[in-house]
Amino acid sequence: MPNVVHKHMVMRAEVNHPLITPKETKKWLRDLVKKIDMKILGGPYSSYVTKEGNRGVTGMVMIETSHIAIHIWDEERPALVQCDVYSCADFGHVEVIQSLGPMDPVKINYLLLDREENMKWSGSWQW
Repeated sequence: MPNVVHKHMVMRAEVNHPLITPKETKKWLRDLVKKIDMKILGGPYSSYVTKEGNRGVTGMVMIETSHIAIHIWDEERPALVQCDVYSCADFGHVEVIQSLGPMDPVKINYLLLDREENMKWSGSWQW
């Protein structure tokens, strides 16, 4: 079996200036893929969800080594952001955290999982 990593980053953030349109969410996803040196396989895709209690923009992009997904609940301030980055190739988790900078985060928490065998995790980031 080839030497493959199974890195999974799960983030929860509270932000003052959330993304609110599918267009800006797609741009954010493309920029993040480039920033972590990945290659797009499909997408990005994004839509605005209007269901009460779940309003906000959601998006995902398939990368050559797996996926990136995000949902932003924008009705309250700070807005809630949930983001998931999974890859069988290594990536910089600090770059993923920094990609939230334009949204003016007030709090970021994350889990960094090594899904290869023992599901090791680490991390909390105070913005």
